[in-house]
Amino acid sequence: MAKIGVFDSGVGGLSILDEALRRSPSHEYLYFADSANAPYGEKSSDWVTNRSLEISLFLVKEGCDAIVVACNTATTGAIAKIRAALPNTPIIGVEPGIKPAAMVSTKKIVGVLATANTLKSDKFKALLATLPSDCQFITQAGIGLVPLIENGELENPEIDVLLEKYLSPMIEAGADTLVLGCTHYPFLAGKIEARYGNQLKLVDTSEAIIRQMNKLVNHQADSDSIRGCVHFYSTSNGEDLLNKSKALMATDLNMHPLDFFTIELS
Repeated sequence: MAKIGVFDSGVGGLSILDEALRRSPSHEYLYFADSANAPYGEKSSDWVTNRSLEISLFLVKEGCDAIVVACNTATTGAIAKIRAALPNTPIIGVEPGIKPAAMVSTKKIVGVLATANTLKSDKFKALLATLPSDCQFITQAGIGLVPLIENGELENPEIDVLLEKYLSPMIEAGADTLVLGCTHYPFLAGKIEARYGNQLKLVDTSEAIIRQMNKLVNHQADSDSIRGCVHFYSTSNGEDLLNKSKALMATDLNMHPLDFFTIELS
């Protein structure tokens, strides 16, 4: 089995780790949350690139065989430089699922909720340019959502206020599909479905990301009885990260050997 590094600015990448543990529980996982610096979505592109590369180098030093950049902002801003610096390590990125969304949208009007940095990135613009012109994309930066999720405030009424502010105009404009373009946002899927019912089909790409990960590490189907260790690293509070992981993730983490660390990078 492989040792897989997964990193994000904070808890958002846990949605990717959740899918990884569901599909491939026998791998050993090292989840790195740069919580002291979250969120990344409104930081400068240069800062995100340099920090993402620093974390990736740390994960390789810790013995990771592959790295999942479980952050849309880091993927759009830094993945090319990470791959250039680590040519012998499989690097799997995430990106908003606008292509599958365009395929499932009946009205061909798709909402995209993502961070400000993702939406303004050249990588996102290039991805949009590859899609047929018959589909309209309504983009919206989800400003304010990530800090609330990071703090574990999923029941904070402010989340409902922000979702109303960001999503209702999309529906009024005819959108029938919503791309969850930040790995934090799948944790809001229940709230979105409760508020908007079948008005919006939700698209996130966690399953496709983990399929690609397994392909790159030549992983075969897991035995249900094998559970790999999960290591949690945080630049803020490792124990707090573990507790939030247990609260947010569908996976029963108690089925896995666990440990946690608080760490500072140079």
